[in-house]
Amino acid sequence: MPDSVQVKLGGTTMLKAPLSEQLQKRILVMDGAMGTMLQEENLTADDFGGEQYEGCNEYLNITAPEVIAKIHREYLEAGADIIETNTFGATSIVLDEYNLGFKAYELNKIAGQIAKKEAEKISTTEWPRYVAGSMGPTTKTLSVTGGTTFEALTLSYEEQAIGLIDGGVDLLLLETSQDMLNVKAGFVGIQNAFAKTGKVLPLIVSGTIEPMGTTLAGQSIESFYISLEHMKPVAVGLNCATGPEFMQDHIRSLANLASTAIICYPNAGLPDEEGHYHETPETLAKKLADFAAHGWLNIVGGCCGTTPNHIRAISEEMKKFSPRTAQTSDFHMVSGIEPFVYDDPTLRPIMVGERTNVIGSRKFKRLINEGKIEEAAEVARAQVKGGAHVIDICLADPDRDELSDMENFIPEVVKKIKVPLVIDSTDEKVLEKALKYSQGKAIINSINLEDGEERFEAVVPLIHRYGAAVVVGTIDEKGMGVTAESKLAIAKRSYDILVNKYGLKPQDLIFDPLVFPVGTGDEQYIGSAKATVEGIKLIKEHLPKTQTILGISNVSFGLPPVGREVLNSVFLYHCTLAGLDYAIVNTEKLERFASISKEEVALAEALLFNTTDETLATFTEFYRGKKKESKSTVPNMSLEERLSYYVIEGTKEGLLPDLALALEHYPAPLDIINGPLMEGMKEVGRLFNDNQLIVAEVLQSAEVMKASVSYLEPYMEKGDVSSSKGKVILATVKGDVHDIGKNLVDIILSNNGYDVRDLGIKVSPTDLVQAIQKEKPDIVGLSGLLVKSAQQMVLTAQDMKEAGISTPILVGGAALSRKFTDTKIAKEYEGLVLYAKDAMTGLSLANQLQTPGELEKLIAEKNEKLAAIEVPRDLPIRSAVSTAVKVRPSVSTEVPVYTPMDTKKHILKTYSLSHIEPYINMQMLIGHHLGVKGKIANLLAEKNEKAVKVKEVVDGLLSDAKKGNWILPAAVYQFFPAQSDGNKIFIYHPEEPNTIIETFDFPRQESAPHLCLADFVKSVDSGEKDYVGFFTVTAGRGIREKADQLKADGRFLESHALQALALETAEGFAELIHRQMRDRWGFPDPLTFTMQDRFTAKYQGQRFSFGYPACPDLEDQKKLFGLIQPEEIGIELTEGCMMEPEASVSAMVFAHPEARYFNVLR
Repeated sequence: MPDSVQVKLGGTTMLKAPLSEQLQKRILVMDGAMGTMLQEENLTADDFGGEQYEGCNEYLNITAPEVIAKIHREYLEAGADIIETNTFGATSIVLDEYNLGFKAYELNKIAGQIAKKEAEKISTTEWPRYVAGSMGPTTKTLSVTGGTTFEALTLSYEEQAIGLIDGGVDLLLLETSQDMLNVKAGFVGIQNAFAKTGKVLPLIVSGTIEPMGTTLAGQSIESFYISLEHMKPVAVGLNCATGPEFMQDHIRSLANLASTAIICYPNAGLPDEEGHYHETPETLAKKLADFAAHGWLNIVGGCCGTTPNHIRAISEEMKKFSPRTAQTSDFHMVSGIEPFVYDDPTLRPIMVGERTNVIGSRKFKRLINEGKIEEAAEVARAQVKGGAHVIDICLADPDRDELSDMENFIPEVVKKIKVPLVIDSTDEKVLEKALKYSQGKAIINSINLEDGEERFEAVVPLIHRYGAAVVVGTIDEKGMGVTAESKLAIAKRSYDILVNKYGLKPQDLIFDPLVFPVGTGDEQYIGSAKATVEGIKLIKEHLPKTQTILGISNVSFGLPPVGREVLNSVFLYHCTLAGLDYAIVNTEKLERFASISKEEVALAEALLFNTTDETLATFTEFYRGKKKESKSTVPNMSLEERLSYYVIEGTKEGLLPDLALALEHYPAPLDIINGPLMEGMKEVGRLFNDNQLIVAEVLQSAEVMKASVSYLEPYMEKGDVSSSKGKVILATVKGDVHDIGKNLVDIILSNNGYDVRDLGIKVSPTDLVQAIQKEKPDIVGLSGLLVKSAQQMVLTAQDMKEAGISTPILVGGAALSRKFTDTKIAKEYEGLVLYAKDAMTGLSLANQLQTPGELEKLIAEKNEKLAAIEVPRDLPIRSAVSTAVKVRPSVSTEVPVYTPMDTKKHILKTYSLSHIEPYINMQMLIGHHLGVKGKIANLLAEKNEKAVKVKEVVDGLLSDAKKGNWILPAAVYQFFPAQSDGNKIFIYHPEEPNTIIETFDFPRQESAPHLCLADFVKSVDSGEKDYVGFFTVTAGRGIREKADQLKADGRFLESHALQALALETAEGFAELIHRQMRDRWGFPDPLTFTMQDRFTAKYQGQRFSFGYPACPDLEDQKKLFGLIQPEEIGIELTEGCMMEPEASVSAMVFAHPEARYFNVLR
């Protein structure tokens, strides 16, 4: 930017300080939303120039310029240093949707002039104001939706930039960027505009991060920054999104990484059903002040939902803080969808997968030739799985069109892998094409001085335009550098030209000191392996900021295959010791150095560092004809063992061919099921009880069992039943809607030889008795989650007894214990009642019941227990008198009243799963529901196999749930005035605060500290009105049907995990809504607060759900439903006061700082 900008003021001309200078002085404030303000103007179709243009805010620059000018003025008066032009959607690509594309230049120029005029009226030397030309993301994303080309987008952005420059803006702002390819197209367009107008303005780039933690096109904030660093923006940051808290981690990461200024202008949270945004001026300013206090900000403002009031509050807050000081970083950084920051030399060597190369891989060449692009991209994925950090792509097949192959392959490969790419081509047109399809900062391979600077001149402009690191070969006009000294000399000369003449950064240079084959017997290459190792050492010493790279497998060219792998590995080991950074290898075939025998290492070293005819002959002789031992996935086993193995491992790989084989060997299909497959299931049960398997793995084993039975069924005789162990009826008792545990029992039993009939949820005793009389089962299973359900089981057992039924009952569920089962349920029933703590215990009990001899044992045990109960014991009786004493609770009554922002009802029906995802407690989901034992966060960090496997299932399910809209979250919450009187809480009408509309009467603890929920609310005697909140959330609509469908398809793990996911999504949503309520109540969580702190309820205040220990009366749900009508979001209350759908949470919320959980029954 020029040193200063001339501004005309009332006939006199004043010099305005450049933006870069102002950024040093203080945190600059940008304006808020244009769209929100325009909505408040209540414009008509006429204001927009006719119905066909209604909604095209940019056209208002022509049809209603005074409205736009007024909004600019309001923001400037509110304290904005920078205002944005009304051009967010003013590219021809977007305007074409209104048939206004031809007016793009004009609209941008006029918008620039309108804003400039308002800024100049108020700008002074002491307080200069700036105009930012707003350039939105357009309605197309090159990586995600397509619908346009890089070139078309570049032209559209170029035209917009020229209009804005001609309109007199001070800087350009590429904002709300969701896709780095759009940003790159925008940058190329802007560069062209600078060239055509002869003016260069500062550039700011602001991305937007989706709730899942990446841009829409998948990049993290780190990748986003690395990919645009070459644009040299004055500031980089984030806007829009879902409010400040979702930006927090990303802004922190960016502040730690970026050498530019940081900009942050969030939405005012998310809107509710009526379009009201969650963050008020005070709450938003408070949260952004927290960011500033941490030293993360240089420019701050507001996006959707913010108004001049928000900007005024932010502007006031920012006066207290200093701007972030920029930092520089010398690290080598590249990116794909994911970042690669080379800040830790112990990462060496960085593996570059080499198999996506038509010159080096016959398989890859064939796939490209046959047009099997997706399969060819799988080759890249396999390399990444094998450990490649970066993938080298070469499509230079002399018999094909390299340009069109690159154009077809790159878009496919970036869908499959997230790592950075190496674009390996000598044709700069191909390089440019690839760079237009790669969001990340790729590596160009390669340039050298073979033809003097010709190759540098052709490729360096691409690096400046698209951003890339570059491989520089140690070749000059005389040829390839063979000795270590010549390699260093060429590297130094190249460095000098590229850094000092062409302006590349040293850390973006990667030198290739070249590898020559040691096995060809060629005289000139004797000693070359040693020279390469020495060359690496010298380059790293003399040019420490640069990196080195080698194509390792070249060294073993022409040698026997097994010998090549060993030699490559030994050579790589020595190069790495010398300081090699990048190694181009076949990651799937790399022999681990540690597993090579000493003798073989010695042979390889002799050939590498003492190359003679003799060492070559010895090496070749040793490996001639040697075959690599293949590693089989299925160990060496008999057919019977293999069939059990598939079940135990939970794998279907190889299952069907072996079942076909088994049909020839076994007399009948049933013998296969009841033989090796059942043996496998038995072993699964043993391993689970021994803590060696987890729930998720048991379900995968059940899936194998189901798949096997489905395959064998067509071969069965009529009347053959695979479930021969017995018949079981399952039911969730009356009044209870929880069925996730029962479904698990169903899956386990039905895949262990039982015929299971599931009667579903809320099964009344009458229906159960009828089903038992009709089906005549061997076992009845009853499930229930609530304390009330435990009582219901006692009643159900009595009804069954009266009907003359004595079939053994298995009971399970969170509310039960062995003691309750033995003392309360068993004594009301003639037959056996057994407690199963989980599904696998249920299976072993069922097996016991069906085994002669075992049954008698169980009956004898029951009689013993009942006899023991009948011995009367002297129990202390609670004194009835003590309750009459007025207890002084230990809760402070001096705390202030926290007043919420409003007492109206908030309904959220369109909340996306992505927003709730960060609040889902993975410890509960993966640990509690899916059975992975231990601390999940640690296990995932340690790449624990079980945890990673289950997390992949959960992530896959989340992704399917988002795509298929399986989980539809909804919430309702409201604050009410309230006061307490003894143990009662009065709820007042929100609009008539003296009218009591509901009364809760809560129990009090009989022993110290004598707590009662009423203690957390100001008393009637205090004369102050306090407040409480109520909410309900659900994530369960349609889940049961979807889970049943997955179960019917034999996808047991997904079926169980989906139900668990819905339950935990509802819990997560409750966490999110409670957080929003704290925000609106005036005590938001501090910035340092982690999700773990939320999961452990470390925030101020507390929420209590009815039916739990502090308020055990489920009937109170009816009062909550009367107050906030959750029926509006699809939640019903059953007659047992349970919520349906099951994945729903309701709570009463208190603000008192001492509010905490307690149990009234202790």
